[in-house]
Amino acid sequence: MRATTEAVAGAVTGSLAAPRTVLLGRYDAAGRLHYTGHTTTLPQAAGRALADLLVSPTGAHPWQWWTFSAGWGTQHAFDVLLVEPGVVMEVAVDVARDSAGRWRHPVRPHRIRTDLEVTQVPLFREDPASP
Repeated sequence: MRATTEAVAGAVTGSLAAPRTVLLGRYDAAGRLHYTGHTTTLPQAAGRALADLLVSPTGAHPWQWWTFSAGWGTQHAFDVLLVEPGVVMEVAVDVARDSAGRWRHPVRPHRIRTDLEVTQVPLFREDPASP
């Protein structure tokens, strides 16, 4: 089953000028940004639109020093660029989650939600359709 929901862009693969995938997160009630999953490859137009909004972190990033697996059962890690977690994206998710609460499958990007603030994104584990 798939549902649409929002998440915060915390990192990208590719470059800031041409992002290929987005690593997404959600804050918990204590203000910690949890990794929730990554998108499928962005269409070029979506990557260009997102690139206009991405900025490098202005301070310590909550995911600094983390590594991110490229997929289930693989030792390959994403080469990521951390971004200031200020961009909200609407994504289509498969509601299946792993034991840590992350989406098990890559999510499909729908649109950038410039009308929403990060504080309006559902909290980690509070949206029934998401982690």
